Amino acid sequence: MKEYGTEFIRNVALVGHLGSGKTSLVEALLYDTGTTTRLGKIEDGTAVSDYDEEEHRRKISVSTSLIALEFENYKINLLDTPGFNDFMGEVKSALRVADGAIIVVDAVSGVEVGTELVWQYCDEMKLPRIIVINKMDRENANFTRVLESIQSLSKDVKLVPVQFPWGEKQDFKGVIGLLSMRARKGGKGEPSDIPADYKEAAETGHLAMMEAAAEGEDALLEKYLGGELLTNDEIQHGFKRAVDNCTFVPVLIASAAANVAITPILETITRYMPSPTEIPVPHAEGKAGDEEVKPTDTGALAAYAFKTTADPFVGKMTYLRVFSGVMNSDTRVWNHNKSVEERLGTLHIMRGKEQIAVKTLHTGDIGTVAKLGSTVTGDTLGDKTHPIHFAMPHYPAALYTVAVNPKTQSDATKMGPTLSRLCEEDLTLHWRHEHSTHQTLLEGMGDQHIDVAIRRAESKFGTAILTETPRVPYRESITKNSDGHYRHKKQSGGAGQFGEVYLRIEPYLDDIFDFEDELVGMNLSKSYLAPIEKGIKASLEQGVIAGYPMGNVRVIVYDGKMHEVDSKPMAFEIAGREAFKLAVQNAGPVLREPIMMVKITVPEASMGDILGDLNTRRARVQGMEQETGKSIVTAEVPQAEMLRYVTDLRSMTQGRGVFTMEYIRHDVVPNHIAQTIIANSKKGKAEEEE
Repeated sequence: MKEYGTEFIRNVALVGHLGSGKTSLVEALLYDTGTTTRLGKIEDGTAVSDYDEEEHRRKISVSTSLIALEFENYKINLLDTPGFNDFMGEVKSALRVADGAIIVVDAVSGVEVGTELVWQYCDEMKLPRIIVINKMDRENANFTRVLESIQSLSKDVKLVPVQFPWGEKQDFKGVIGLLSMRARKGGKGEPSDIPADYKEAAETGHLAMMEAAAEGEDALLEKYLGGELLTNDEIQHGFKRAVDNCTFVPVLIASAAANVAITPILETITRYMPSPTEIPVPHAEGKAGDEEVKPTDTGALAAYAFKTTADPFVGKMTYLRVFSGVMNSDTRVWNHNKSVEERLGTLHIMRGKEQIAVKTLHTGDIGTVAKLGSTVTGDTLGDKTHPIHFAMPHYPAALYTVAVNPKTQSDATKMGPTLSRLCEEDLTLHWRHEHSTHQTLLEGMGDQHIDVAIRRAESKFGTAILTETPRVPYRESITKNSDGHYRHKKQSGGAGQFGEVYLRIEPYLDDIFDFEDELVGMNLSKSYLAPIEKGIKASLEQGVIAGYPMGNVRVIVYDGKMHEVDSKPMAFEIAGREAFKLAVQNAGPVLREPIMMVKITVPEASMGDILGDLNTRRARVQGMEQETGKSIVTAEVPQAEMLRYVTDLRSMTQGRGVFTMEYIRHDVVPNHIAQTIIANSKKGKAEEEE
């Protein structure tokens, strides 16, 4: 592949709902540009962009693939993203480095939940976009109905068809081009005269394009309002301006699987999608604060790592977008996030799993480099003398959690590093050790997301991991003041042990634990307060009523007794611990559970089912609102009731419901539920002791 300057590069993310045909469209684009000699299929594992073992097994995309192709002296970098909601982190990463997006919509299903999400992401990042209504040859395909459903996504952005379908369903032959006013049949779209049946509609569509183009530039608007018609070149120029400003979105039609109307999509990308010089570079911070990065080869090098993968053959691979300057193979660059130098080997551009070596990546280009030592997703590479940092996009919070355990003893030593590597690759994955339940937790976007991660742990890193439902991190606490007294006395010949402690406990909401003394006189030396506190803290860690950590307690030691010979720190540690346990029994001990603030967005038709289900989950609904055909419910729900909610919500809403949740506080567990938890805890302890 030859070198391309910045103005001849187009970076486009293909986004859309699961099954809308993004990967099939990539196959058709590759085939029609002569890059491949046959159309690959997802079903038989021959698709260029779905090359991962998990993608072959599941028949869906689970990660973003980079596909470089050439068309009419332009280089197009396609980022083929997953459509399943569990992998939306991959979509965000791809949109972060794209200059525009193609939103693929099924001609039968129309707008689906994945369509709504990616539209929202494009709005957040202010990305120009193209709509491709795919699968026009399917039974029940309906261009007009789908167009209306897409327009409902936004009142501010107007959809403008640049083509009309030439037939629908099994009669879909090609498209009617509304700029050229020519009919185009098949994949390559050889021009021909517009059939008589379509001429009137085509003229109306051509006029709509002209009006949109006029709104793109003041000079064109003045000419159009003056009664003059715009030339095709003027329409193209003005329409591009309107698309780049995100005020209009061009709509195209295709059937990727049948290879119909594919070349016009390539023409639309090069004609209307912005080059890297025509769209603002994302926000960056330099040495003196905010810095405007200019997309030019002559600027200081600034490259953003948006994806890392572990390849079994070449090791760690880092995907980079060059926002400024030129990156060359076999040179050294500075990692501004880690403050270390990285040695670059050979740079590559990617076509699925195929690596094509290149000497240079110009501003705006996307490529990969292998075996960087310290660089992870989100890092910025550049010149040491010109520090700069690009901010990462905001990734959605985890919604699904499992507890993980190593399958064998040899896996135990590898599990921590493996989980860290997986989380480096995917920023919507997180792992941590939950101190209160003594479990290692892996958090992700859903059951499929976690399952893919667990399988990759074994296939890529040789670490077998077992999963189970996580325990809820309850806390123990008290509700009233209480006193405790304990004398520890042990005599077994020689020096004995003696320590006596009087203490008072009370609820303390300002912190987890507070320790004070009110000692008067010489009954107890203050030197023994430290071991007393140590004993109490041990009880706090282990819990008193159900084995969960205790908190929000203040302890005041007000008296005690000691012996000149037999009193030792260990004795007072035991006395303090036991006095605290006795005090807790009379202090109204309770269990507290984590409460989550949950925001659920569902179609209006599902609202009744959602509210009924929330009632069974002990939820307290905080508010309800309507927004463009959607119902939004905000509720406080115990975490124990939300462990598998992502799966349940999809079942109730046929995949159209989404939610977010975040921890807000711990609340007291209702007594009848607490008794069951305490009984199960005691039973578990008894089984462990046996």
